[in-house]
Amino acid sequence: MKLTKFEHACLVVEVADERLVIDPGMFSMPLGDLGEVVAIVITHEHGDHWTTEQLARIIERNPEVTIYGPAGVVAAVTDYPVVEVHDGDVIEAGAFTLRFSGEKHAVIHESIPVIDNVGVLVNEQLYYGGDALLVPPFPVDTLAAPAGAPWLRIGEVMDYVLAIGAKRVFPTHEMVLSVAGKGLANDRISWATTQKGGEYFVLEPGETLDL
Repeated sequence: MKLTKFEHACLVVEVADERLVIDPGMFSMPLGDLGEVVAIVITHEHGDHWTTEQLARIIERNPEVTIYGPAGVVAAVTDYPVVEVHDGDVIEAGAFTLRFSGEKHAVIHESIPVIDNVGVLVNEQLYYGGDALLVPPFPVDTLAAPAGAPWLRIGEVMDYVLAIGAKRVFPTHEMVLSVAGKGLANDRISWATTQKGGEYFVLEPGETLDL
């Protein structure tokens, strides 16, 4: 299984000749050149995790693709059908086993409604929690750790990484950070990763990791 990191929160996972796309949002490069996409997972409805334009590009080349997301995504994506998923659901999509965890987005501020959010474990290996720091009820081999967002502090991310204790960790959700901010986040998350014997990978957009 091969992971390719794209800008911000977008990840592409490949097994053999099939691909899974996670959170193709507005801060990621256009994804129209991806073939053999069997599934798209959208963790929540915010535009930095999906756009109609990104979905249209993927679906034009992969018309049989299935989109999965929580109830808020089903309501927000009006141009394409979305299969609603919930905490605890396990779905087979081509070469991918998708195990969903969590129900709600992290709190940004009391004035902002808390929306639906699900994390996803891919093939019992790669976990991405979307915009939440809920520790999942299963072991995680490789963790995509959010590095910067209006809803988090770096100390919370460090505790999240420590609690999960994954073998491999890499940063995601970074578009809101400056170059200096990314460096600081990487230092802190790397420290937390190595405390449990894990390895930290500073993946840049377009770089890959074999899982």
